[in-house]
Amino acid sequence: MTSSTTGRTDRADVPQMFRLSVEVGDLDEAIAFYGRLLGLEGRRQAGARCYFQCGPVTLSVQDVSALAAPHPAAKSLYFTVTDLDAVFVRAQALDCLSTELVHDAPAGAIVVRPWGERSFYVEDPWGNPLCFVEDGTVYPG
Repeated sequence: MTSSTTGRTDRADVPQMFRLSVEVGDLDEAIAFYGRLLGLEGRRQAGARCYFQCGPVTLSVQDVSALAAPHPAAKSLYFTVTDLDAVFVRAQALDCLSTELVHDAPAGAIVVRPWGERSFYVEDPWGNPLCFVEDGTVYPG
């Protein structure tokens, strides 16, 4: 419920994120890629998709190739992890580290960003950008 005087929403009414979707062009390849990168087993779903449970939010990987070319996510999806180095090793093995710069530092390297997060960026084979941040260094804003 929104208060007409403050414009604020009651805490119980705050929308909660529960699923994010990325589009891919080959579901089997995507399941193998994301399973290896995230260190998780996906759950195939009807409609050419697979779900990866990433804490309270589900990552939905959707194969849209029967209808159109995959459209990459507009911005990075951010994941917190307790062992950033282990995920980095998996990303290196998948050869998916980002080649871009983030605040003049290599995005594909483990770096402490100016805002204090220890992180690195990757790109999946369909152009979806992902960022992995070490738990305990997340900048709350």
